[in-house]
Amino acid sequence: MQLSFGSIEMEQRVRRESTLMKVYALLDWESFREHLSGLYKREASKAGGQEPFDVLMMWKAILLGQWHSLSDPKLEEALRVRIDFMHFCGLTLSDDVPDETTLCRFRNRLIATHKMDKLLACVNAQLQAHGLMIKGATAAVLDATLVQSAARPKHSITLETDAQGELITHEDGSQPGVACTEKHSADRDATWLKKGKKSHFGYRSYVTVDAQDGYVRGVHTAPANQSEVSHLERALNTATITVNRLYADKGYASAANRRLLRQRNIKSALMHKAQRGTPLTARQKQANQLISRRRYIVEQCFGTAKRLFGMARASYLGTHKVNAQVILKSICMNLLKAANKIFIVANSKVAVRPKLT
Repeated sequence: MQLSFGSIEMEQRVRRESTLMKVYALLDWESFREHLSGLYKREASKAGGQEPFDVLMMWKAILLGQWHSLSDPKLEEALRVRIDFMHFCGLTLSDDVPDETTLCRFRNRLIATHKMDKLLACVNAQLQAHGLMIKGATAAVLDATLVQSAARPKHSITLETDAQGELITHEDGSQPGVACTEKHSADRDATWLKKGKKSHFGYRSYVTVDAQDGYVRGVHTAPANQSEVSHLERALNTATITVNRLYADKGYASAANRRLLRQRNIKSALMHKAQRGTPLTARQKQANQLISRRRYIVEQCFGTAKRLFGMARASYLGTHKVNAQVILKSICMNLLKAANKIFIVANSKVAVRPKLT
């Protein structure tokens, strides 16, 4: 393809040493195309109509939006004016840019076709191929973090009155004079959870990271009020690695979970929980201390995700969409961690440097 003078100027102005450009050079983006197939009916029917935007360009744009915590309107604006965004997505100054509705619908298609877990696995596989992520069986750390709902927790009651101001009584079994309508939050999946003295309205995301470097290997999201102990199996099923030991806090401690780990040949490193009338033994307390020393890495993961990528609050409504957002944030976090490793290797005396595609 012949480049215009504007495209050549844009190419020269991009900062090659920036983290975003390291990520751009690190991944083989064309390999994602097979995982992005089947999003449009037009692919199978070969029917006419308007040609959709390139799925690879759209996937890059969605990642950029999550990296910078941009809304769809702000992402559309950034794709039009930011040179680094254009270069990252493969756009030129004369190309059409997808509008906010197109970006939203593309993300919803990824969610509806269950592509998110596969995309996370594809990113991790490429990082493993570069030697930036451990490959094969490894120890993992599981923990959950609270994600605030994007909607307000509305719960109001509206009394129905007639023209004279009298309460209307229905014939549906309601008590006389108590005719009302109940209004819930726009986010029907989000629930309340009281933790300590604070109440939270939203979700709880379960994240599995490897115990060596803290790369995210699996994400599972559920309403906040559901117990952690009942979600260990589903969270473990999302992990894209073969786990040989699992570290988790006492919120996951149960006989059923320990039995599940034994059935999967996974060494249990679940913290012990005292029962009423049965305090912990000295050996159990020592085991809890040793486990706590390995669990810090998942707390670092949550801190980075919330501080740099805005994961403390959801941008969308519903369990599936919030789970997809956490996966996208996790992909961004893994890529940032890998880019930082490249920086460390390049500026140290280590002779071996990961090969970039």
